[in-house]
Amino acid sequence: MQADLKTFAAHQVYGVNALTGIVAEAPGSVSRVQPVDSTLLGAQLNRVSSAFPIHALKTGMLATADNISVVADFVRERTDTPFVVDPVMRATAGPNLLDAAGRELLKSELIPLATLVTPNLPETADLLGVDPQTLNPADAATQLFEAYGAGFLVKGGHAEKSSTVVDFACISGNLFEIPHPRLEVPDVHGTGCTLSATITARLALGQSLLEAITGGVSYLTDCLETHFSWPQSGGSESLNHFPNSVD
Repeated sequence: MQADLKTFAAHQVYGVNALTGIVAEAPGSVSRVQPVDSTLLGAQLNRVSSAFPIHALKTGMLATADNISVVADFVRERTDTPFVVDPVMRATAGPNLLDAAGRELLKSELIPLATLVTPNLPETADLLGVDPQTLNPADAATQLFEAYGAGFLVKGGHAEKSSTVVDFACISGNLFEIPHPRLEVPDVHGTGCTLSATITARLALGQSLLEAITGGVSYLTDCLETHFSWPQSGGSESLNHFPNSVD
């Protein structure tokens, strides 16, 4: 949530939120997750949407099937609003962030409503029901579009190490390659949240989906290049959400 709001502020859009869960977390570690009651989540969504104009929507961790049902109902009432799904299912280090029933409902109810879904390669394999070792990212982006009917950005950061990372976007059945340099930086917490948030912000500002994706990748690269560490926490690394400029 902090990464989302900082990203929105960097793009000069006003972010509002509804909490789906409370997480005991620091870079590299999640020790406990407490989902928010779905009734409370619905009350948050209704209250916030009655007070602010909503120009784009995104989800991150949803925690439970009940929460997904509430969000899906909310989105169905706003079919003209761009909607980005970051399909968070598990922390890089820590417990599951979505229960088994929630995973199935994410696939059947929420993803088909999305303008764009932004899975990493492990999440892509899960959504397709295949072995991650056999995954072809370019084919996967098209397969996901065909399976779910939504736009997909398959992120290539988890692929075998090379000097270039290639993300694959399938938009309305058209496949786009988005190459960018693999930076020599440590594992940095919050990259997925930041990318999906910047795409959401750019959609709210009226950019096309492809413009929002390519601009989002460029912004994330700037955040990574200017990352900083916290010596008092053993050198944990953090993104810089306010690099010199946002194009």
